[in-house]
Amino acid sequence: MAGQQTIPSQELAAEVAAGSGQAVNRCYQCHKCTAGCPVAMAMDLMPHQVVRYVQLGLEEELIKSKTIWQCAACRTCVSRCPNGIDIAAINDALKQRALARGAAPALPEVAAFHQAFLASVKSRGRVHELGMLAAYKLKTRTYLQDAPLGFKMLRRGKLPIFSGGIKNKGRFRAMWEGSKEERR
Repeated sequence: MAGQQTIPSQELAAEVAAGSGQAVNRCYQCHKCTAGCPVAMAMDLMPHQVVRYVQLGLEEELIKSKTIWQCAACRTCVSRCPNGIDIAAINDALKQRALARGAAPALPEVAAFHQAFLASVKSRGRVHELGMLAAYKLKTRTYLQDAPLGFKMLRRGKLPIFSGGIKNKGRFRAMWEGSKEERR
């Protein structure tokens, strides 16, 4: 029918709000998040557009977007937002949705870093930088790209070879598994 408008589905907004802890429907598109974002010039969707796309249920466009992977999670958006919406948390929820669906990330190298970081935290309770970087380099097959810098950092003690982890790993694992259950 000509002239008939479709009503946006609120399903995505509800799921992203639950997964991110953010009240996405409180955004009234003032654009303050975008105005303050230090990475906006490199994004294909501006931060305010991410929230709007979530509100409109445009999941495919969000999953294909580079923006959810480019966000630096600096939280400038939340400091500027009159409603305190943390777009980095929304982007994290969207990344998790993309990975759970098996969607190819728009920026595979960023997704590989994201996965290596989380695997390092899960196994040790904290990030072991050298191990995380080794896993990242294996996934991206960029083995020697940063070798000179890596050797300098090792020599200066900036990349410890061994990681002690945390004291109460059992408690951490319970928390990690609990947060995984909450996301389901």
